[in-house]
Amino acid sequence: MARTKRNAVRRRLVAAIGLAVLLLAGWAWWEAGEWRPSRARFPVQGAEVGTADGTVNFAALKAGGADFVYLDAAANPRFEADLAGAQAAGLQVGAVHRFDLCRDAEAQIGAFVTQVPRDPKLLPPAVALDLDEEGCPAPPAAEALQSELTTFLNQLEAHTGKPAILKLSPAFEARYHFAGMIDRNLWLTGGYLAPGYAGRPWVMWTANPRLRSPAADARLHWVAVRP
Repeated sequence: MARTKRNAVRRRLVAAIGLAVLLLAGWAWWEAGEWRPSRARFPVQGAEVGTADGTVNFAALKAGGADFVYLDAAANPRFEADLAGAQAAGLQVGAVHRFDLCRDAEAQIGAFVTQVPRDPKLLPPAVALDLDEEGCPAPPAAEALQSELTTFLNQLEAHTGKPAILKLSPAFEARYHFAGMIDRNLWLTGGYLAPGYAGRPWVMWTANPRLRSPAADARLHWVAVRP
């Protein structure tokens, strides 16, 4: 009888601990959605808005603490409207081109210059580099890719009048090691922890890739700038 009582107490204790762990995990998940780096350490912060993020209220984004926004410029039918809306809200705006590893650089730069105006008020353009197993299942060797990317960067910078920022994913950098091969400022992804995978300092950091914001229905990528 005593053993039965002890077993029942043990089961209740295990259940209580399990419930506490679930509650703690839920609280941590919720808090992570609200987290941003300290403004004391990173005074300038903003967001990246992609084509999958839906409609964004840029005035609400500004009111929520964003100083700037980077807009997806690759095949984005809302780019012109979003650019106008973000500028009207008082945000600094930049364009991100998601470089297709399996497409010719000339075709990609044509799409960019058609989409993004030559405007000195825009922030330096960013070129996002990532692996895409579905869209590019057989990516090129490093030498061929570097050649295409260099061609793209030269024409991009001639159009914008500003050096580009390389936005390197951890998977891309692990495969190609471009951070040490191409002399451009870096934008890295850390997910709540400052990144170090590029082997040299970064200027921008996607600190929270799933920020909840009243400015958008979808989660936003929150970005900090190194002072």
